[in-house]
Amino acid sequence: MKTDPVRSATLRGLYAITPDWTDTLRLATVTEAILGAGCRVLQYRNKRASDSLLREQAVALRKLTAQYDARLIINDDLDLALFCAADGVHLGEDDGQLAAARLRLNGASADKILGASCYQSLPLALAAAQAGADYVAFGSFFASPTKPQAKRADPGLIAAAKRETGLPICAIGGITTDNAGSLIAAGVDLLAVISALYDAPDPFQAALNFTQLFQT
Repeated sequence: MKTDPVRSATLRGLYAITPDWTDTLRLATVTEAILGAGCRVLQYRNKRASDSLLREQAVALRKLTAQYDARLIINDDLDLALFCAADGVHLGEDDGQLAAARLRLNGASADKILGASCYQSLPLALAAAQAGADYVAFGSFFASPTKPQAKRADPGLIAAAKRETGLPICAIGGITTDNAGSLIAAGVDLLAVISALYDAPDPFQAALNFTQLFQT
């Protein structure tokens, strides 16, 4: 199943991922600061929230991303993505069939985005591309406070995956402005960041520092 190059072409820059916060107002406030700094791709991920809180927060973030002309991607929950009219969904290896998700997304809108976690595996990336993914993600590239036991990905995967899949490549795992330059130099299109944004003393400035890396 071939992906749409128009959808994929818009996927570049800072890719903010939300933390497991249950305070919706706090989440929205910090996220708005990040979007205000130029972040245009946001993933909603919350492993601690109840179903009702997931819906509440997803709807709140959908309103914010619409206001800032940003893309909202929902982590691991296609039903929630469709419920809140998100721009797409990101699935891990155990979160459902990519090809089936592609069909459901296409049924909602032709411009919906499908992302896939490929960990440290080029074969998974090739399979994801075949199933209709619009981007593939590798990690962890550095020690991650979110997933401290995660295996490390080889930076050589970036160039290989770009060459073999033709898709935008997302890097995740312990990314900071100090180490992000090496990933961008290797060809990464998206930098997925949680802690360095949401735990920053000034989330706006932190997001601005990341977005500026793609302008140099």
